[in-house]
Amino acid sequence: MVKNIKQGIRQRPKAAAIGGGVAGMMALAAIAPSLIAARSPAQASQPGVYQSTRSGLINAEFRAPYKVDYERLDSRLRLAASKPDMVGMAVAVIENGEITFVQGYGTTTATGSEPVTPNTVFRWASLSKGVAATMTALLDAEGKLSLNEPVARFNTSLRLPMGGEARATVADLLSHRVGLSHNANDGKLEAGQDPKMLRASLGALSPACAPGTCHSYQNIAFDTVSEIVEKVTGQTYQNEVRRRLFAPLGMQTASLTRAGLMSSRSWARPHVGRTTVEVNDNYYRVPAAGGVNSSIMDLAIWMRAQMGLAPQVLPDSVLDTIHQARVNTDRRGTMFARAMGPSQYALGWRDYNYAGRWLVGHQGAVKGYRSTILFDPQSKSGVAVLWNSQSGRPSGVQLEVLEMLYGQPRNDWLKIDAPGAGGGMPLQDVAAQ
Repeated sequence: MVKNIKQGIRQRPKAAAIGGGVAGMMALAAIAPSLIAARSPAQASQPGVYQSTRSGLINAEFRAPYKVDYERLDSRLRLAASKPDMVGMAVAVIENGEITFVQGYGTTTATGSEPVTPNTVFRWASLSKGVAATMTALLDAEGKLSLNEPVARFNTSLRLPMGGEARATVADLLSHRVGLSHNANDGKLEAGQDPKMLRASLGALSPACAPGTCHSYQNIAFDTVSEIVEKVTGQTYQNEVRRRLFAPLGMQTASLTRAGLMSSRSWARPHVGRTTVEVNDNYYRVPAAGGVNSSIMDLAIWMRAQMGLAPQVLPDSVLDTIHQARVNTDRRGTMFARAMGPSQYALGWRDYNYAGRWLVGHQGAVKGYRSTILFDPQSKSGVAVLWNSQSGRPSGVQLEVLEMLYGQPRNDWLKIDAPGAGGGMPLQDVAAQ
């Protein structure tokens, strides 16, 4: 049985108190060209590409009101990026609704010299699940589907043990409550098998629990929502996400395909250790679960919208729906998970209670890439990181930023202060998790 969890939505401050969306970004070239000023989509110009300088520092005149010590952060990130377990990394910080820091570190390949910039494209991996939940909740708000309808109503390829597709709802899909074992059939997806065939074969597995009663992380089953979106809209999932989310938010580098990644002007190659590996198509074939690519700048725009600062695209009612905790989870295998404590899963997002504050976030991992996003919807502050290696080191970035934001004692979460500090911190998340 699901443990009793708090279902209420925390009060979300009105977006007007902070400002509008950020479809266009203007560089403050006289200060630091990649410090981006937030502007309304209706007022901002649409540059062909964001300013490509690597500088993300803000000068003293603009730094004073902020809680994050950006000079210290930049110094620590440069040192972390120089460690042998790292290749390239990009970091964005938002304070009080403003994108205050966007910076690239390292290189796009271990053996090359092309620097990572705010425009360099990485894979989001499982941060893509928040996109799927947002897209589906928009359709729910418009009355085009109901999150409480059973999956069977949409005649998808998904089959669950004992006919569970007739009981599992769309919300169950988005919160990983379909009654399957952890990451069911992911190995077969990674071996190249067709995801729709794999969804149909899930019905032959032994159930882990009844649908809606326990949390067990999925990719293949989760991607059923891409089929649902396509059936409801008559458009491909990729096209509908671009049209309804990426385009109106001004996310210029965002895409949902392998070709979209590899055709980017600058893109980070995946690495295992220091070895560059091939970008495979496995998780692009389940786009709702792990198909999104973008630069850190576009991820910052996405994070700001998830804070409620682009209400013309993402209404508060939709954000409240997807950020509402649905089920308790048990994830203690990583440094970050241990530091954050117990978490709950919402719809495509995780909820945390960190030092008495409600935070929303997610982590992602596919071969050669890692990603993380974490934000405070009430203070409109947060941090996002993308990197092209399997190191767990950058997971410490968000913890160090949180300590600055909340005035807490500082710890060496990046593991760079101790003599000989290495990068052997495995990130346990797998398969766009």
